[in-house]
Order: sequence, then C-alpha cells, then structure tokens
Amino acid sequence: MSSSAHSPNSKPEHSSGSWLARFIIKTAVFVGGLGLCAALLGSLALALAWPNLPDLSAMIDYRPRVPLRIYTADKVLIGEFGEERRNVLRFDEIPDVMKSAILAAEDDRFYQHGGIDWMGVGRAALANLTHMSKTQGASTITMQVARNFYLSSEKTYTRKFYELLLTFKIEATLTKDQILDLYMNQIYLGHRAFGFAAASRTYLGKPLAEVTTAEAAMLAGIPKAPSRFNPIANFERAKTRQAYVLGRMRSLGYITEQEYQDAMAQEIEVKSAVGTPAGGYAIHGEYAAELARQLLYGVYQDNVYSRGFNIYTTINSTDQEAAYRAVRNGILDYTRRAPYTGPQGQVDLPAGIENDHTRLDAILDEIQDKYPDTGDLLTGVVLEAGPDRIRVARTAQEIIDVTDKRALKIVARGLVQNAKADVRIQRGSVVYLFQNNDYWEVINMPAVQAAFVSVRPQDGAIQAMVGGFHFSDGKFNRVTQAWRQPGSAFKPFIYASSLERGLTPSTQISDEPFVLTAAQTGSKPWTPKNYGRTYEPMLTMRQGLYKSKNMVSIRIMQAVGPKYVQEYITRFGFDKARQPAVLPLALGAGSVTPLQMAGAYSVFANGGYRTVPYLIDHVTDSTGKVIMRAKPVVAGDAAARAIDPRTAYVMNDLLRGVATYGTGARASRELKRTDIGGKTGTTNDSQDAWFAGFTPDLVGIAWMGFDQPRSLGSGETGGGAAMPIWINYMRTALKDKPIVPPGPMPSGLTKTNGDFYFNEFPPGQAIARVGLPAPSDSSLQQDGGDGIGDLLRQIAPEQNAGGGNNNQFVPF
Repeated sequence: MSSSAHSPNSKPEHSSGSWLARFIIKTAVFVGGLGLCAALLGSLALALAWPNLPDLSAMIDYRPRVPLRIYTADKVLIGEFGEERRNVLRFDEIPDVMKSAILAAEDDRFYQHGGIDWMGVGRAALANLTHMSKTQGASTITMQVARNFYLSSEKTYTRKFYELLLTFKIEATLTKDQILDLYMNQIYLGHRAFGFAAASRTYLGKPLAEVTTAEAAMLAGIPKAPSRFNPIANFERAKTRQAYVLGRMRSLGYITEQEYQDAMAQEIEVKSAVGTPAGGYAIHGEYAAELARQLLYGVYQDNVYSRGFNIYTTINSTDQEAAYRAVRNGILDYTRRAPYTGPQGQVDLPAGIENDHTRLDAILDEIQDKYPDTGDLLTGVVLEAGPDRIRVARTAQEIIDVTDKRALKIVARGLVQNAKADVRIQRGSVVYLFQNNDYWEVINMPAVQAAFVSVRPQDGAIQAMVGGFHFSDGKFNRVTQAWRQPGSAFKPFIYASSLERGLTPSTQISDEPFVLTAAQTGSKPWTPKNYGRTYEPMLTMRQGLYKSKNMVSIRIMQAVGPKYVQEYITRFGFDKARQPAVLPLALGAGSVTPLQMAGAYSVFANGGYRTVPYLIDHVTDSTGKVIMRAKPVVAGDAAARAIDPRTAYVMNDLLRGVATYGTGARASRELKRTDIGGKTGTTNDSQDAWFAGFTPDLVGIAWMGFDQPRSLGSGETGGGAAMPIWINYMRTALKDKPIVPPGPMPSGLTKTNGDFYFNEFPPGQAIARVGLPAPSDSSLQQDGGDGIGDLLRQIAPEQNAGGGNNNQFVPF
C-alpha cells in the first residue's frame, strides 16, 4: 500500500474554507446584533413615543364653535378671533370632482399606500437629484393631516419621527375616507380659510357643491403654497398650478380629454362671499379689532372665542380706511425722502436662470418666505439694474420694469457706479416694489412708524385707529401703548393753566434765551433753545403759541409754577407720575400716548369737558341679544367739567389761530376750513413728530417716530412729518361737513381790544408782563388779586444768557 506524502509545512485543504465560514458567521452575528440593538432601540423609542401621541378623537370633533366677530359702527366686519373659519361638510357632501382634484394634486396613490408612499419617495428623490434642488416632495395626505393637526412646522428629526408615528396611528385607526374627509375640512388654504368648503366661499364666492372641474382644480392647487398659490394673492400662479392639476386629472383618468379642454378654457371669476374674512374685511381695522378683543377678553377670558359674541365698535368704516391710507402714505413719503439704505437682502442668481421658470420660481418662493409681501409692498428680486432701469422679478412670468425718473431718484445712491456695497442695487438684490399711482418704484420696507387716532369729542367715541405701518409687524398698537414725549404739542395745556392764573393772550412774555445754572438745577446747567435758534425780545402769549416759542412756554410755566401745572394737567387725563413738576415739562418732556392726547384735546374741542375715549359701543351674544352696552360720559354733564368754560373758549380761539396763522397754518389752508384748531409738536433732535388738531366735532392725533427713539432727520418736524397724515385723513372725515363757527362766549369772559379777559382779571389787573424788565410806569401792570403777584415774586430770578441781566418776573 502506498500513502500520500505531505510536506511538514502544508495545511489541511479545508482550512481556508473554514476561515471564511467563521468570518461569515461572525459578521452575521455582528450584523444581527446591530439589528437587534436597533430593533430594541426602535422598540424603546416607539414605546416611549406612542403613548404621547395625541388622542385622535379630537380630529373628528366637528362640533362648530362660533368665533368672536368685531364690527365697525356701520356693521363692517373688521376682525374674527377664535376657531378657524370652517364650513364643515360630510364626506358625501363633497363633490367627487373636488376629491379627484385633491388626489391628483396631492396624493394619487392615497388609497393604495399605508400612509407613506414609498414609490412617491423614490420618484421625488430622483427628480430632486436630476434638478439638483428640491423640486418635489413626497408628503402624503395622511402625513399632512398629522402635521396640520398636532405637530409644529420645525424641521427636526424628533418632529419627523413623531409625524411618521402619528401617520401610522391615523392609518391604523381611521378609514381612508375618514382621513380624506379630515384633510378636506381642515387644511389651511390661505386668507384664513380652513377646508375646501371655506376656500370655495373665500375665492369663488360659492358653495363647494357648485364648483366646476376648472374651479376644483384651482382650489386643489392651493395647498402647495397657500399664501402664494391662492387666486387672490397671485392669480397667474394659481392658474399655472391649476393647469398642472388638470393635467394630472387627465393622465390619471379622472377626466376625459374633452373635459380637460373645457376646463382649461373656462374663465375663473375670483370673488369672496359676504361674511368671509377675505370678503368682509373691506377696511383695515386690525388694530381696533385687536384692542376690542383684548377688552372683551378681560371680561370673559378664553370663553370669549367660542360663544358667538359680536362686538360693535365705535369705528366709522370710511374714516378708518382713510386713516389707514393716511398713515401708510405718510410713512412711505418719509421713507422716500430719507436716504436710501440699500436692498433688503441679496441672493445668488445663476446666469440664465430667467429661462428656467421652475428654478427661478423656486428661488423666488424661498425669498417670499423670508421677505413676505406687506400689504401693497411687494417682494421681488432684481434681474438687472442701472441708472435708467431696474428689472425686478416677482415671479418667473411677472417681470416689472422700474423706469420712472421719480422712482429712480429715490434709490439713485444705490445705482451709481461707485455705490457702497451695502447700498448697491444689483442682480440678486431683494427689494420691495410699490405701485405709486401709474408707475412702479423700489422702496425700502419702512423702518419708521406712525400712529393716528380720531375721537368724537362730545362723548369720546373712537372713530378711527391705526397703530402702525402694518399690523403683522408685531401688533404693537402705538396709539395706546407707545409712551412718547409730546414736545410742543403739549404747550396748549401749559397755556391753559396760565389763563386761570391771570395771564391773557395779550400778556407780553420774554423770548430771550433762558438758562438755569447748575446751582439752580442741582445737577447740570439747562440751556433750552428755540427751534431754529431764533429769538425775539418780547412776544404776546398768542404770538408765542402761534410761533411755538420754547422760551415763552418756559416762562409761562415758571410764572404759574411747575407744581400747579402738574396738578392742573391731570384734569385732561394725563398721568401725574409721567409729567414731572419741572420746567422741561413746558416743552413736552413728559410721556403721553396718542390716545391720551386725543382725550386731552377733546377738552378744548367740546367746551371744557373730559370725555374718556372708548371703543366698544355694545356686545351681542350668538342670538343677537345685547349683553353689554357702553355708557360714555357726555360733554355737558356737569360732573365731567374739567376746566373753566372760558379757558376752553379762549384756548379754542388760540388753537384756531395756530392752525390759521401759525405753525399749523397748512391744515386750514389745504382743507379750506376756518373751524380747525391744532398744534404741531417736535421733540429734541426730531425724535418725535406730532400734529394734534380738531374741529368742534372731531379730534385727530397724528404721531411719527422710530420705535427705538432716534432722530427722524434734520429738518423733520411735526408740521412736515405728522401733519400730512392728519390732513389726508381729514380730507375724507370732514368732507361735506359744514364749517362750525365759534359758539357764544361763556359768561364771565369779555373781549377788549381784540383779546379775551376773564372778569376777575380785567385789563389793568391781569398779568401784563412775564420775564421782562419793569416798565417805568408801573401803573400799566397790576396784580391779579388772587395771590399771583406773591407767587411770581417768590420765583428766583433767572440769568439771561446774553449778559446776566436780572430778568425777574414783574407781575405788578
């Protein structure tokens, strides 16, 4: 027998196979272990997350809750608060054509997948890779229901995980018809319309049961981007989306070729049904509506949003819209004359992207998300810019050329060759467009703010209220919440206090520079200035008010006494704590709100009564029963008497003079009325600009400034910045209203040599001179007889900035 020979170093033939087998086994064990760990972690995560998923019973709770509605006095809807606007329909009440359009637009495999369309995921991924951008999504209707009902829109893995779990839970709990029913009734579709039934009334003005194939396709195209694809916001984009949906409906067999052609040819009439937010908000009353909501919420708390309350405000719809336009135009006018600060942003626009409408629209959509339209200020991206033309894209199809010389002048510093980088307008610049009558202009989103309020002085009923440029800026109502220095608009209250202490409109007052030393102030010297730094030796009180002379106002307050003034002005509704008893108060150094100013000026307009401004006239419940009604204080009520009727009469006369011959003369001149009284106001460094004006039947207060106080700019004044807002409002509010002459003089008041005297301070006994050296004939001036002479003698002498002359008050 022979045996095989083996080398001592040789290995068995099966050794390599054995090693491979062991490797495979180890790898399998490792992978299996990882899989087991992943399964355990997934199970743990599922076990922790699943109990925290919301109860689906709330998703099908369709018990209607009627929202709080706010109306003007003439029954125009200006606000709704509470549950979203829905017109809930049963699944069988929704027309089949609407269901088909939704499935074609959003999820054609809805009835085949289990909540996640894996084929759709693959298709979207391939399309996005092909275009190197996110052009398609793979969100199913079930996933949208999960997201819209319970989850936030934050882009985190945790939220996505919960969305997937909730999607599976919905699919496991509800039928497909129930899920689609939820989607069609609950999805947000722009303009505060939730669900397709509400959207049909909002955009088409008809019940959903009456929509055509073309109309159903347009509605079905909205969910992709409700703020941009709805036909009110952008009809062309809505039409483009509609064509896509109709094409999908045809390819899926939902409609025939002929039905497709007929639908494409149908003209869509966009109109909003009466009673919808889009159709009912005919005026911009957001600030008034929000304030009314807050006031009623203070009574009923959260119950206010579902009980069908209706608030009827004192707002006049015509006046309100006039106020909105006046504030908006005043802010835009200021923004035009202020130095152009540069584009809102910058985006990289690839060369030739104008020819790829899909990619360009995708970029523009992202820009819209970051810089949304604000009212009639529309976002766009510059395609090209030069001294003679700016081309701006709103959409790939909507290109606007800005060529008007007036418009180009506004942004000229951004178009010159050597423009600074942060100011330069160039390709890719994000800008805002505004259609100024017959031409387009590029304009910055305004940084400045303004406010306006008007009230009926007889009872304080607020007629119009605009608290800022745009309500969506933050809902901060500057009419009621902005505490600002009133500047010279406060001077009439100083003057009024002096009339009851013996001064008259003809009292002569020094207009020479005024100084308080550090020793007198206890800190730093105080050297106030007149506007323009012009001074005159002497002015009458009337002249001082007409010219708004600071030195005259200071000397009046010094004569009357800061403590007395501080107490006196509380009669007008001002907060004593915000009006310090110091001489700068004469220049409006305290703090007021525009609404406070409206109430205060009403005292001058209505004959001396304090009527508190109010907004809510009455409230009804869901049945129409009145459950609350205002009981305002009315001028003429003796208990509301704030100041002497003679003081009110004289101040009315003085303020009519200001609006005819003084700093407010533009108001009477432009409105061609003789019954206007008013006062401009400008604070230090032009940080606040005011105009407070009135007729016997209407008081209006206009303010402009920055929320974080800073200068409006050199030369900006109440007369130039705030008064135009007031005038533009009054053009509408006073139209066809008769001019009201001054009423009869109150008893105890006489007119001598063209000016007014209280009987207790007749000529020869009233205070004739303030802050002036005594004349040689002291008989020309007399004591007032009520201690005013003693009061004035106790005031320390001031130092004249021109040379230290003793300008002690000389009442005599």
